Amino acid sequence: MNARFWIAIGAALGLFAINYAIAGKERIVRGGTPILLELAPVDPRSLMQGDYMALRFAIANALASGDEPRREGRHYTAPIRIDANRVAHIDANGTHKLRYRWRNNGPWIGTNAFFFEEGSAERYANAKFGEFRLDEDTGEAVLVGLVDRP
Repeated sequence: MNARFWIAIGAALGLFAINYAIAGKERIVRGGTPILLELAPVDPRSLMQGDYMALRFAIANALASGDEPRREGRHYTAPIRIDANRVAHIDANGTHKLRYRWRNNGPWIGTNAFFFEEGSAERYANAKFGEFRLDEDTGEAVLVGLVDRP
């Protein structure tokens, strides 16, 4: 078998993996539990850069303050409680879980940026929460928007 065959097989497997991941995220967006994560302040110079907004979540601060050691690149879950306004809070007795990854010496919850259409930055300037869909089975959260109140 020649190299072109193996290149084609590799490309097909790569495309399959990408499409499988996309389908999984779309499934979470369609059927996931709506939750809100409070935004934490970010460096004002990087708040809005062109067509995206830099994001940090207040819940990440609580996750980072834990005593247990964490390893770069590993996935972890934290118990959360979702209040009447759909806002998620770390709670040892929480009935839901939130999956996060330890990345760059801190918790990574889905994303650190929200991309928007050029010229629509004002629409998101007062955002207080990231709106997510939560997969109840895995704890994976997918960002679907920004909102200014619960």
